[in-house]
Formats: sequence, C-alpha cells, structure tokens
Amino acid sequence: MPLFLKKYFWDVDFSSLDFEHNPDFVIARILEYGDMKAVRWMRKSVDEKKIKKIVEESRQLSRKSANFWSLFFNISREKIRCFKKSYQKMQKSHWPY
Repeated sequence: MPLFLKKYFWDVDFSSLDFEHNPDFVIARILEYGDMKAVRWMRKSVDEKKIKKIVEESRQLSRKSANFWSLFFNISREKIRCFKKSYQKMQKSHWPY
C-alpha cells in the first residue's frame, strides 16, 4: 500500500498491514476517512462491486459516510446495514447521546 495512506491507519502497524489479507478493513477506512487521493487509489486498486459491498455491509462506516457513498454509487439505503433499525438501536445502546 502507498505510504500516503498511512495517516488513515493511525491505530495499527501500517508496515504490517496487508491489503491482500484485510481488504475490507482498508476499504472501509478509506471510505470513512480518505481524501480524494486515497479514494482514487482505492478505485484504481479495487473492483467497484467490492467497494459497493463494503458500503452495504460495513459496520465501520458512519451514517454520514454511508449516506454519501450510497448516493455516489447509487445504492438504495435499504441495502445499507448501518441504516437498518436494529443497527441504529444497537449503536444507541453503546453510545446513548
């Protein structure tokens, strides 16, 4: 992975992060925090179907990011996990504010 992505992985050892073994984690982190350069790299490196699958299934995305990517990729909100009621209730039970 390019060194310019290191800033998005502040909580892990970047040198041992393997994109081939952890693509879902890397894609979700770039979708949530990445800038245009990171997103361009991701879109060149990853099939769009895989990115859409992460948008639909990831629990790492905030509702704000998920909403943006659902509009960007034209994905129905009903397909996105973080918009489902059960996920929202679980999230509030962990953070009641």
